[in-house]
Amino acid sequence: MATFTGRVRSGQELGDAIRQGREIHGWSQRELAARLGVTQKWLWELEQGKPGLLMERLFAALRLVDVSLLAEFEDPTHDLRPSPDRPRSDGAQDTA
Repeated sequence: MATFTGRVRSGQELGDAIRQGREIHGWSQRELAARLGVTQKWLWELEQGKPGLLMERLFAALRLVDVSLLAEFEDPTHDLRPSPDRPRSDGAQDTA
């Protein structure tokens, strides 16, 4: 399993992170919206980074006070273990 971390600097990047997390779980927008108790349209707008006063002010405030927002998610489909077809990144050999 791999863990990915990235800085979120805008509403669009936040929406991208939410979409990626949703897709990793294998959920449709409709499924996640139902879990959140919101409409699919609301979730779609969030994932698209739809500009809004709250989102704009949130990221403006973070920039002004030099605060970074990070998104982190685990991808269980991305296996970092070495395989016979992919050598280890540290150059070591696997032993069986």
